[in-house]
Amino acid sequence: MRSHSVLPAGAWPEADQRDTVLVDFDRRHRRRIVLTTESGASLLVDLPHAARLRDGDALALESGGYVRVRARPEHLLEIHSDQENLIRIAWHLGNRHLPVQMTPGSLIIRYDHVIADMVHTLGGHAHEIHAAFDPEAGAYAGGHSHLTDDDDDHHHDHAHPHGHDHDH
Repeated sequence: MRSHSVLPAGAWPEADQRDTVLVDFDRRHRRRIVLTTESGASLLVDLPHAARLRDGDALALESGGYVRVRARPEHLLEIHSDQENLIRIAWHLGNRHLPVQMTPGSLIIRYDHVIADMVHTLGGHAHEIHAAFDPEAGAYAGGHSHLTDDDDDHHHDHAHPHGHDHDH
């Protein structure tokens, strides 16, 4: 099977669904990738530009029909605190360039025991969950892919008006 286009959730006829792919966050922003559907078929996604696949989107098949995209549940931390601490925690997560999903009253990140300890030190509470991860797209939403098939490293040069405690 082959797909050249993505339709957003709610914009495709679900009655024409042929199969489903379960994909984690790292593999949901791609231009070209081979995925295995839940029925075991291979699907070549060959898009003209990198796209962010979201839960409920559909990959239109050349042969007709659609393959639904489902976000694979991942090992995550859900962070809670009062508003003042939550803002400070969000700043620390952003300073570390961590992908963050924001919900009313909480922040969700990938599981990391070191970050969980930092959250507790800052007055927050972090507990483990398994759920789909859909962080904010951020500054690179227009075309920057965190991972591509040709380059598994995250290298980029950019200027910042602030200091960093890490290397790019």
